[in-house]
Amino acid sequence: MSLNNLYAVPVDGAQFTTYCGGNLGGDNETCAEVAPIPGVADAFVVRDNKVDSVGHELRLTGVELDNLALGWAKDRGLTA
Repeated sequence: MSLNNLYAVPVDGAQFTTYCGGNLGGDNETCAEVAPIPGVADAFVVRDNKVDSVGHELRLTGVELDNLALGWAKDRGLTA
């Protein structure tokens, strides 16, 4: 599969990992979910897990997602 138009690729069957932010818990918890896009090498889908956010997602190549994560961590002064 090509990286030219990640939004044209179905994400059915994607295995999401959930990262929560410690908000209110339960249905109001602030979480983001990330999964590799099935059938595409080094491409990912990022979404909000709340019901009213269904259908709103961001799709990134591995390089784009890495740059986002590293840039965010740097700007926030975070270290591992």
